[in-house]
Amino acid sequence: MILIKGLHKRYGDFEAVSGLDLDVSAGEVFGFLGPNGAGKTTTIKVLSGLLPPSEGKVEVGGFDVVSQSLQAKAITGFIPDTPFLFERLTGREFLRFSGRLYGLEGEDLRLEVDRQLEFFELVSWADNLIESYSHGMKKRLAMGAALLHGPKVLIVDEPMVGLDPKGSRKVRKLFRDLAKGGMTVFLTTHELSTAEAVCDRIGIVHHGVMIALGSVKELAEMAKAPGSDLEEVFLRLTLENEGQEGLFPRQVQGK
Repeated sequence: MILIKGLHKRYGDFEAVSGLDLDVSAGEVFGFLGPNGAGKTTTIKVLSGLLPPSEGKVEVGGFDVVSQSLQAKAITGFIPDTPFLFERLTGREFLRFSGRLYGLEGEDLRLEVDRQLEFFELVSWADNLIESYSHGMKKRLAMGAALLHGPKVLIVDEPMVGLDPKGSRKVRKLFRDLAKGGMTVFLTTHELSTAEAVCDRIGIVHHGVMIALGSVKELAEMAKAPGSDLEEVFLRLTLENEGQEGLFPRQVQGK
């Protein structure tokens, strides 16, 4: 459902992503992890069509994100780290506006807006201006907007930021339920417990290169730390690659 081949993204002389290869299947929750500055946000922006690649091929649902950008975006939902919302609209107005962008109209739009408001527990705030919402409420509203059109791929940057424990638990379950229904969920997070709890596979990127890829168990074996939690595994793998070739001198291939 997500195919990345030989992705490079350069900003002048700086290469943020260097020859990334990755293949993520339908119905998979994939965690894309790495230290600050590793290339995660750049990759997400290319994947969601916000940045063009400098080199390489990126497809979503079989559509090239550059030459078939409208088709790729039509089947994608994107939830950024910090939602940029029209704060002079009410929550309901914003969802209606978002739904129309994806071609929803009439009763279908009304029912879907109501469903998202109810699921994300925003019904009592639906007709209040978004500027009065807390950060967590804005994050939940952005999630509802991204899911209105039933995307095939959901891209999420730091999903739990701003959510209380109840909200975080609900969103973790949501990701698993969406994947069971066939949606691909591609997420980045610094909350490694979240990645460990919900992801089928995890890729760790460092200095723009994929250094490890697999299940938590497989990553632990790569790190020579069987039975360790993801935090310990992550630290071992990234520290091993800090400023040197380390355990993984060549990029890990995703499939």
